[in-house]
Amino acid sequence: MESIFNYFENIPSSHRSLILVGGLAFFWMLESGLPLFKFKYNKWRHALPNLFFTLTTVIINFALAFLLVGTSDWVSTNDFGMINWLFPTEEPLWIYVLLGVLFLDFFGAYLAHYVEHKVKPLWMVHLVHHTDHKVDTTTANRHHPIESLIRFSFTLLGVFIVGTPIAIVMLYQAMSLIFTQFTHANLKMSKALDKVLSYVIVSPDMHKIHHHYRLPYTDSNYGNIFSIWDRIFGTYMYMDREKLVYGVDVFPDEKKNTHIGELLKQPFQKYEKPTFSPDVEK
Repeated sequence: MESIFNYFENIPSSHRSLILVGGLAFFWMLESGLPLFKFKYNKWRHALPNLFFTLTTVIINFALAFLLVGTSDWVSTNDFGMINWLFPTEEPLWIYVLLGVLFLDFFGAYLAHYVEHKVKPLWMVHLVHHTDHKVDTTTANRHHPIESLIRFSFTLLGVFIVGTPIAIVMLYQAMSLIFTQFTHANLKMSKALDKVLSYVIVSPDMHKIHHHYRLPYTDSNYGNIFSIWDRIFGTYMYMDREKLVYGVDVFPDEKKNTHIGELLKQPFQKYEKPTFSPDVEK
């Protein structure tokens, strides 16, 4: 664990880029060979707007990285934050790291995601992520630039409250990136294996339920890495993968939902609440 901690404490920017590009390429090839749904689409054309928003997310996070580093350095120097109060000597290191990633996953992913669904203006920003009608691994970072700022703010809040050193921040971000590519990938996996995984981590089926086009499924399964938060706060839901319909039912225009210009304007449209599904599975 110490070697992992030291690696992420000084991880080169080139390695972080490799995780992004390598993960995307890996799941792209995997889903092409073992697709969950046989979409009738041009995969590259579909990927174009998603890759554009991936690029804007990378630029925003890179530009604001100094805030993460500065906050992380401050909490470490001042022994501030939850894990520093629980483990003032950082021992045992593996529990210190595990809890750091776990709580960052709550603030940076679960809480941010939950709030985006419950606050109307933020939902309209987050809508860009949900209006993809062909969810695959490129959908993972399809976030409007405003949402990238919102997500970054929640992560920064998490670093401050949790008290995570930069090594844990970098580890969390790497894990978050791989998990979101994995859970969005159009990948066919055994239902039994997926179900078992969902008791510990967010599995592909678990997250794809969140991309169903109608409530209450849209407002469920907010987690990114660990499934514990959805289970603790009662936001976990299940539905059969064969019943999945991607998108948002009140924004059905697939042509608009694949146009970069239209997607950039999407947060400023009139708010419309998704329809409640009549066939809710308990």
